[in-house]
Amino acid sequence: MTVNMQSAERGKRILVVDDERAVRETLRVVLRFEGHTVVEAANGREACLLYCPGDFDLVITDYNMPEMKGDELARTIKCLVPSQPILMLTAHAAEVCGHENPVDAVLEKPFSLAALRQMISVLPKTGEPAAKPPTPMPEKSAQT
Repeated sequence: MTVNMQSAERGKRILVVDDERAVRETLRVVLRFEGHTVVEAANGREACLLYCPGDFDLVITDYNMPEMKGDELARTIKCLVPSQPILMLTAHAAEVCGHENPVDAVLEKPFSLAALRQMISVLPKTGEPAAKPPTPMPEKSAQT
């Protein structure tokens, strides 16, 4: 087994927000294997309680959640820390890729591990300048 030392050296503290437990658990396992520290929230309101400026390098959130949608969570966080990197994971990328959505990048479900890794590497830690501005990039999925 090979450990990805590059990711371990640059591990980020990531807040993962998704109402589906299986999604949160899968992301937790994958991200921890990549060397990141993961804190989980089951919805946007819980994420707001867990979020403290400076505690997270990245927020990964689902879009369609009960109580508070991902774009509402992103707006709330960006009011506190405008430079907070936020990645949205959604099956509705075409709907959420607009001027009203304050996230830094969008990754369409289902997505590959390689696409997730690439997004995490492109998004800077809070307060760091981006190497290049990330743009919403829906993942193309195969039609069955």
